[in-house]
Amino acid sequence: MRPEAAPQAGGLERFASPGKGRGLRARRRFAVGELLFSCPAYAAVLTVSERGGHCDGCFARKEGLSKCGRCKQAFYCNVECQKEDWPMHKLECASMCTFGQNWSPSETVRLTARILAKQRTHPERTHSEKLLAVKEFESHIDKLDNEKRELIQNDIAALHHFYSKHLEYPDNAALVVLFAQIFSSYIDLLYPTEDRNDRLRDSYFFNCDCRECITKEKDKEKLEICKLNDPPSAETVQDMIKYARNVIEEFRRAKHYKSPGELLEICELSLDKMGAVFEDSNVYMLHMMYQAMGVCLYVQDWEGALRYGQKIIRPYSKHYPSYSLNVASMWLKLGRLYMALNNRTAGVKALKRAIAIMEVAHGKDHPYISEIKKELEDH
Repeated sequence: MRPEAAPQAGGLERFASPGKGRGLRARRRFAVGELLFSCPAYAAVLTVSERGGHCDGCFARKEGLSKCGRCKQAFYCNVECQKEDWPMHKLECASMCTFGQNWSPSETVRLTARILAKQRTHPERTHSEKLLAVKEFESHIDKLDNEKRELIQNDIAALHHFYSKHLEYPDNAALVVLFAQIFSSYIDLLYPTEDRNDRLRDSYFFNCDCRECITKEKDKEKLEICKLNDPPSAETVQDMIKYARNVIEEFRRAKHYKSPGELLEICELSLDKMGAVFEDSNVYMLHMMYQAMGVCLYVQDWEGALRYGQKIIRPYSKHYPSYSLNVASMWLKLGRLYMALNNRTAGVKALKRAIAIMEVAHGKDHPYISEIKKELEDH
């Protein structure tokens, strides 16, 4: 990073960590739940699964949204939301009309198109870039392997295919850098040290040397083994960890082509096999339980989803930090499942636990919290 005055905001300071990148640190004490920093998104898009159920302008989740009169593929709360989103939607509206149901750029391609349009209309530093400008994002271009480079070229081809009439493009080299800059991958704290560091190296190209990674102090709980009179050998445990990692990858690929029934079978068979060595609180067991719960939710098997959720929530609360949104999300799912199964007492309790975490993590005035509170009132 070039020597420069580090941007600051309300008790926060940006700093450079050699070999790891940039970070934010507090320059004063903050209370639990106190807002640290906020700014509008530089550019944003809805995921495929959210489109149609959320407003394309304000992203609010609502029923009865109005469609764009031309393309019929963008949805809005009202005319105001539609007008506000028009500078971005006009990049896509005509193309949506032309391609119809074959209009299918990925979220990454759509986001890149919006960034290019924003950079052209707002060449100056925007309010969204108070702490970090888009041009300062790391690309790690020299560390990308051939597979990542090929994926970027595929995205560039899709960008030209779907947006050729509505964007002015930089050259291919600049587009490669931009696509590399906006790549993101969230590293789940649930996994043990070796897994987390593998993901960090693959996504962010550095090894973590924090206290937890050095001491591996939480790995024993995360990799809890069955308490048996004849405990499994170290070799058996390592073989099962290897199996768990392979089946997680197998499931990730299978989601693209297998049926819900086949996916649930993968989960059940793997849980049965791992259960001979791992406790239910083992993170690899939890991962496959979470996937099984997701399949049950998809096919509307509320009882099945609830059974998995009930097994997951206590270990989640132990493995994750106190105000983890992963824990809040699980309480929220459980609350809604209890309500759907007419267990109002348990549903209210679970939803209130979700709200208590989210009020700290999101802030008490977050629209999502208001939405959950309204659910409670309606029940």
